[in-house]
Amino acid sequence: MNIDSQYHVTTIILAGGKSTRMGRDKALIAMGGVPMLRLICTIAEACTDKVYIVTPWPERYQELLTPHSQFIREVPLPGETGNEPRTHGPLVGFMQGLAAVETNWVLLLACDLPNLRLEILQNWIGQLDTIPENKIAALVQNHQIWQPLCGFYRRRCLPELRQYIEQGGRSFQEWLKSYSVEVLLLEDPEMLFNFNHLDSVKFL
Repeated sequence: MNIDSQYHVTTIILAGGKSTRMGRDKALIAMGGVPMLRLICTIAEACTDKVYIVTPWPERYQELLTPHSQFIREVPLPGETGNEPRTHGPLVGFMQGLAAVETNWVLLLACDLPNLRLEILQNWIGQLDTIPENKIAALVQNHQIWQPLCGFYRRRCLPELRQYIEQGGRSFQEWLKSYSVEVLLLEDPEMLFNFNHLDSVKFL
């Protein structure tokens, strides 16, 4: 089902974490025989025409690339060394990916969402045209905490995001406090489960 032409959505997938707690690269862990990153890309391609994978290591994931996906190489910020990619956290990766986006809305996804469901994403995309213009993003909220790595952002948030990062900000939660955000309803919170330990992965 391709609905990008109507709702103007691009997907950004973040694949730059160190997977320290997991002990191995989460993007490469197979779920039902399919590497996690490829699974997320396939779901994203089913509801948006363009998919960007933001990562410091595109060579590592080259064989996982799906037909409508392309890499954006995540690079260190001024003052950072190139030896420790993603020391700056996911917010910076999002900013670097967002700079390449041309559509009004962006679907941001982490690469470690094994329970991600296409039909829920499609339902949310179908609601985007009803979201008031003053809302900078549309996200699930659990116990007053935003779930920023599976949700939608307006492209026009980029200048303010860049300014926040240039001032040293690295927290999605703190950045979002300055804006009005639409709450996305999610009946099954398990969809947003992300694994951080091998014993939490059930389908290796």
